Amino acid sequence: MTDVVLTQDPDSPEVGRAGAPMPVATRDARAAEYVALFDDVDRASEPQWLGAQRRASIENFATLGFPTTKNEDWHFTSVASLLEQSYAPVATASSALAERDIEQFRFAGEWQTLVFLNGNFVAHLSDVEASAKLYAGPLRRALSDERYARVIEQHHGGLADTRTHAFTALNSAFSGDGAFVQVGAGTVAPRNVHLIFVSDDSAQGALLSPRNLIVMEHHAEATVVESYVSLGNANYLTNAVTEVYVADGARLRHYKIQRESLRAYHVGSWYANQGRDCAYEAFSFAVGADLSRTNIATLLDGEGSHVSLDGLYLVNGEQTVDHQTSVIHAKESCTSHELYKGVMDGESHAVFNGKVYVRPEAQKTDGKQSNNNLLLSDGARVDTKPQLEIYADDVKCTHGATIGPVDSTALFYLKSRGIGPEIALRLLTYAFAAEVLEELTIPAVRDELEKLAFERFAVGA
Repeated sequence: MTDVVLTQDPDSPEVGRAGAPMPVATRDARAAEYVALFDDVDRASEPQWLGAQRRASIENFATLGFPTTKNEDWHFTSVASLLEQSYAPVATASSALAERDIEQFRFAGEWQTLVFLNGNFVAHLSDVEASAKLYAGPLRRALSDERYARVIEQHHGGLADTRTHAFTALNSAFSGDGAFVQVGAGTVAPRNVHLIFVSDDSAQGALLSPRNLIVMEHHAEATVVESYVSLGNANYLTNAVTEVYVADGARLRHYKIQRESLRAYHVGSWYANQGRDCAYEAFSFAVGADLSRTNIATLLDGEGSHVSLDGLYLVNGEQTVDHQTSVIHAKESCTSHELYKGVMDGESHAVFNGKVYVRPEAQKTDGKQSNNNLLLSDGARVDTKPQLEIYADDVKCTHGATIGPVDSTALFYLKSRGIGPEIALRLLTYAFAAEVLEELTIPAVRDELEKLAFERFAVGA
């Protein structure tokens, strides 16, 4: 393996959970540990091109090292607490999973579900679809099928940025199994696809690196939901990457639900490329993990395409939740819509950083971006930074952010109608959170997330 060359700024102060500074040597040592682990990954059964991607990725990671708060995209989120522990890849699941363990995570109605336990595909709880027009199954199995191997080689690693994003480089070096979804031209997937990534107590100390690839051919349509859930309270790191290709005229509804262990760390990155007159609807729901980070980047690379990036985060205690979005308008007459809402209690911390970039040739762009945050305690805090960077002159772009407590006038109105102060507060909080859930177009998902939000605020869970 090449020598590790880390480029951390020695003057960058990082603070861990206990408030103690995180020495630069510790960050470097942690990065070096992962680099050293690379040669232990079994790649014997993989195609040569994938091995080359892995090696390039670990070399990029060795150069990047872990981000610090000197990095603009990580300015408000320190990974010092994450680096206090070591995590190692797991080759196989060391425990079993039964239907009763995951039935609580399934949605009502007919779904095609793929289940992964601690990064490993669980065949007996999954339903693989493999036909000429539709494949939805484990990536590793598809790699060995000549019907799909060529498509995967053409798309895998084409969007994931391993040169500037350390966690993406780390995933690309250690990526395990994940899902491959390919919807053929003009095909509407007959069932919505649900990917359930389960972690249990045997994931203690594990580095989990799910890798997903979604290819929507022209005028195809599908819904894919990624759920990251925990059974137990293990401390582990999920570092997931999903690449998405939405061709001309296609439509993809793509949702993520993150409710992992409160001792876990979660970094999830989505990279999308959109063709002409297509639609990509992405939604992020985050309530779990000690520290969670969701990165979503999309390139509107065809005229008349649309993207909506919405999200809701509900955190408490000392949780940190971070959302980073990037929308690049590269062609004319494209539209983008973003609405992220957050509710923070206790000593929690939320970060939102949204970027909309309009290239000179992207005339008639219509972009809207909004981030609204509700603080339920004096100890909670928010750092939000919606950004517009526009180089075209015929555009309509707006952005804004709000941070504040519950509206005192509305609270007074409810109390004047005989509703107790605690119930009135919970009702208003639920109403604030539920607004963004109305953007969801799949009733089963919307109902489940409304139930989770209601339990958290209306019942007081």
